[in-house]
Amino acid sequence: MNTTVSSGAAVDAAPGVAGSESLHAETNHGLVIAISGVATIGGFLFGFDSGVINGTVEGLQTAFNSDSAGTGFNVASMLLGCAIGAFFAGTLADKYGRKALLVASAIMFIVSAWGSGVATGSLEFVFYRILGGLAVGAASVMTPAYISEVAPAAYRGRLATVQQVAIICGLTAAFLSNYAIAKFAGASTTEFWMGFEAWRWMFWIELIPAAIFLIGLYFIPESPRFLVASGRGDSARSVLTRLFGARAAAEKERDIRGSLADDHRPSLSDLKDAKTGKLRSIVWVGIGLAVFQQLVGINVVFYYGAVLWQSVGFTESDALLINVVSGAVSIAAVITALILVDKIGRKPLLWFGSIGMAVTLAIMAVSFSQATLDETGSLSLSNTIGTVALLAANGYVVFFNASWGPVMWVMLGEMFPNQIRGSGLAVSGLAQWLANFGITLSFPILLVSIQLSGSYGIYALCAFISIFFVSKFVRETKGRELEQMQG
Repeated sequence: MNTTVSSGAAVDAAPGVAGSESLHAETNHGLVIAISGVATIGGFLFGFDSGVINGTVEGLQTAFNSDSAGTGFNVASMLLGCAIGAFFAGTLADKYGRKALLVASAIMFIVSAWGSGVATGSLEFVFYRILGGLAVGAASVMTPAYISEVAPAAYRGRLATVQQVAIICGLTAAFLSNYAIAKFAGASTTEFWMGFEAWRWMFWIELIPAAIFLIGLYFIPESPRFLVASGRGDSARSVLTRLFGARAAAEKERDIRGSLADDHRPSLSDLKDAKTGKLRSIVWVGIGLAVFQQLVGINVVFYYGAVLWQSVGFTESDALLINVVSGAVSIAAVITALILVDKIGRKPLLWFGSIGMAVTLAIMAVSFSQATLDETGSLSLSNTIGTVALLAANGYVVFFNASWGPVMWVMLGEMFPNQIRGSGLAVSGLAQWLANFGITLSFPILLVSIQLSGSYGIYALCAFISIFFVSKFVRETKGRELEQMQG
């Protein structure tokens, strides 16, 4: 069954149309998985670059003689680069290509890892960390976009979900490498090898996966949808033939052409509705997905986990162990999402995750409201309430990583029509990183003003609101070809 597509908009057809039967029959599954795997290394570096800073804070303070405010900015500076990188990546990818942007991000990962380790002052260090942030921001939006544009609809969600697995694995790898280097050196501030302090080697370890990423990118093709949009039909047909077989290539190319405006190449101006002059509704949905993913407070757990649990009476050792457990639980939850995303769909996972997070966050808020002050003025939980809070926190991590964690990126990579995919990702990615920055920056303030119970009450309210957002505004994309996306 074929679907006729008009210029600038795809017809709302049922999943599995547009020649999908012949497409799936001839698909080179090994090649699709291989090139998606290379792209996913960008997600690993995303996680590694975000996590490596945790083991270097003391070394930075000592080396740069910085106060707490200066150290805080050294740590948070990457998020500014992430927001900028995410915003401009989409537009630049529409101009130069998805692969080209991934290559650029790999180079920035390499330069940032090297420069962060050789920096002799805060200003120099911040420059290299912002450069790394640009790479993280670009990779965060381009990796799922690239995967969605080369993978068949039947298992596109599973391949895109691997991105979240890679991010968590990158975080875990950074934590483990930091731990190993500090253990062998004795401390992050002491010399480790060749006369350089251990904390510098923590950054330099990232050069290995970054170099593998750069080399691997030279062996994968450009996105066929970008090639069609840039007028390189022969190259697009060649890539489509390699991916889906000769019979499907011509039909697929025709569908892609039909989903693109025939009068100009994609640009930011396409985000506005031609009739009303207002931002398209699908863009607002993308921004909503990106922002809600952060408003539920997940990065408070990742960035402030040890501080959080110590503040309610757990020892430092216990708090670090809880973070390790949360990391392991996160990986298991994402694997669950990987299995389910192409079976039950994106929207049910988001909806189920919102309900689960609202409940578990509410339990945490109530639990922390029962905390008392000990003789040192620190919060303390009874054994029973502490156990309830711990179980609720790990339940929250499960619900997030089985739903909003990976599915938000899957949705952003595939929900926009071809004409505005790059621009839509740019705006949504910017919103996601700005929300990340806001939540990260506000938590210490909330911790002092309304304490943990109030903070988690706010996150629970946001999770509750997201239930209705998903129900009313989010459209299912499972099994649909990208040429069928409307907006």
